[in-house]
Amino acid sequence: MRLRGNVILLFVAMIWGAAFVAQRAGMEYIGPFAYTGIRFMLGCLSLVPVLYYFRNDKKPYQAEQKSVSVLKVGSIAGVIMFLAVSFQQVGLIYTTAGKAAFITCLYIILVPFAAVFLKQHISGNTWVGAALSISGLYFLCVKNGFQMEYGDFIVLICAFIWTIHILFIDHYANSVDSIKLAFYQFFVCALLSSSVAIAIETIDWASIVSAAVPILYGGFLSVGVAFTLQIVGQKYAEPSHAAIIMSMESVFGALAGYLFLNEYMGLKEVLGCLLMMFGMLITQVGGLADLKAKFKRQNKYNRL
Repeated sequence: MRLRGNVILLFVAMIWGAAFVAQRAGMEYIGPFAYTGIRFMLGCLSLVPVLYYFRNDKKPYQAEQKSVSVLKVGSIAGVIMFLAVSFQQVGLIYTTAGKAAFITCLYIILVPFAAVFLKQHISGNTWVGAALSISGLYFLCVKNGFQMEYGDFIVLICAFIWTIHILFIDHYANSVDSIKLAFYQFFVCALLSSSVAIAIETIDWASIVSAAVPILYGGFLSVGVAFTLQIVGQKYAEPSHAAIIMSMESVFGALAGYLFLNEYMGLKEVLGCLLMMFGMLITQVGGLADLKAKFKRQNKYNRL
């Protein structure tokens, strides 16, 4: 069963990695906010059958958390998601899909570091992983001395906002229905993106039709199908294994950029990607070690 879960999550990582290509391709015809608005509205529609399927799947703890409104939590999460996706989408105008994928996945390093502000311990693996990732970021993005390119910097801001989003979701994950939470945050993100698009972008039906394939991929596959498969995969895979597998999104993003957009990385950029990948993996391996230690302590306690 674990193998099945790992394979499903690897497929999710492939979908999300290739989504960076769809995001860039879609903006050849429509603006970034229009693309995001339509994409996430399609994502909402794709979750309707999932909501119906799990309509009677009530967990015992949810009845004890009536004070927590899934609509309120989902709305706040949607605002944070809107900011993260907006920075990512705009950044993709000025950088490649491969570089954007690796920079975005820095949230894997940033989330453990955010634990400092929550007065939690940071393992040695996290420090080593962070050092490697920062070194990789330098080789991947910094040009002409210590100057980072504009698009890479915009995507880096996106990684920080995704970190906030992950921590926020983690705080409420056990208090609300996860699928309803996803639906509401997708809807709010779509609504805000569409509002900005109407205000500042030129939208016409012909352009939307021209961008149909990237929009459908980003909406139904990247948002709807991948999210649903993530839920299924994580039922069988161990949490730390899941994090490692889904961090492969960055690798698939770089490969997709090379295959479909002819994006080329020099030796320096490839070295940067490798350092960042190793950094992410080391961080997750540290998390796996902590999880095993916790499991052993629990087993010892249960035997007493």
